[in-house]
Amino acid sequence: MKADQKLVLVGMPGSGKTTLGKRAARLLQFAFFDLDHEIEVQEGRKIPEIFASNGEGYFRDVETKVLTRLLNSADSFVLSTGGGAPCFNSNMDLINAHAISAYLDVSISELVARLVGGQVSKRPLFAGLSTHQVTQKVLEMHALRRPFYEMAKIKLSGNELTAEQLVSEWLGFLKIETNR
Repeated sequence: MKADQKLVLVGMPGSGKTTLGKRAARLLQFAFFDLDHEIEVQEGRKIPEIFASNGEGYFRDVETKVLTRLLNSADSFVLSTGGGAPCFNSNMDLINAHAISAYLDVSISELVARLVGGQVSKRPLFAGLSTHQVTQKVLEMHALRRPFYEMAKIKLSGNELTAEQLVSEWLGFLKIETNR
């Protein structure tokens, strides 16, 4: 299957990768996968349990194996990655070799608002942190991760991104690539 039939979303935690990914997959009539969910299925336990029992290094290795399996499949799909997935084990290179990547670039203030607004408990890297601590962590993570996200083939910026915008950008990218 050609790489242009796979769309992989990257970006910070809280950027909307899963929400937009599901909607874009419906519009494209593609399967949708959430990398963290696929890891939980393979491991038979939730991400926070994996982090607590085995640590981040183990999690990142499993993440790369599951990502590789998905990208090597013959299926067309939209994949939502975890925020750190592109930043470890040359995963961004792997993604770009097998798919069209899209970076969802949402402002720091919006990310913090989304994370503090109820998502912190679902995310092991933010669990138990105050709003100030979440803000600091987001700023630090963003500084480290942004160079990887910027390697994406498509970049969408804004706090109110839509699946229609994402699909439109993807189709525009395909047209440009086809004409090269």
